[in-house]
Amino acid sequence: MSALFQSTTGTLAQIQRKTNSLAILADIVRQICPDLPEDVWKVANFHSNTLIIEVKSPVWSQRLQFERMKICRQLQIETDNQFQQIEIKVNPHQHRRFPTKEAKDKPLKSQVLSQKTAEQLLAVADNAPKGLKEKLEKLAKHVKK
Repeated sequence: MSALFQSTTGTLAQIQRKTNSLAILADIVRQICPDLPEDVWKVANFHSNTLIIEVKSPVWSQRLQFERMKICRQLQIETDNQFQQIEIKVNPHQHRRFPTKEAKDKPLKSQVLSQKTAEQLLAVADNAPKGLKEKLEKLAKHVKK
């Protein structure tokens, strides 16, 4: 396997070079914005002279916008003017955390209502339209016994 990575041509070598380049570019951004949490941004890609940074939310996008010029200057210095632009994209789905296997296997706690809550739901249901009334009454049946 290491022979494949040592090769200067081929798909694996290209992937390794791009991965290494992305890591170096991420280090440059990290040095300029050390207060930026690791889990809210990533260097997603680069093409021609543009670096693409993905962030978790518009708030973090705005934070990077404040540092855009500083990052651009440092990228130009470090890469001999190879990167002159930064594109910041908001991608909330990329950073979504999926439940672990333990969380999936854990049984859900049974949720029940107190008697007082059930009575309050029934009181609201008395003045509610028919569809809502039926749903509130059904919900009130989940009272703790």
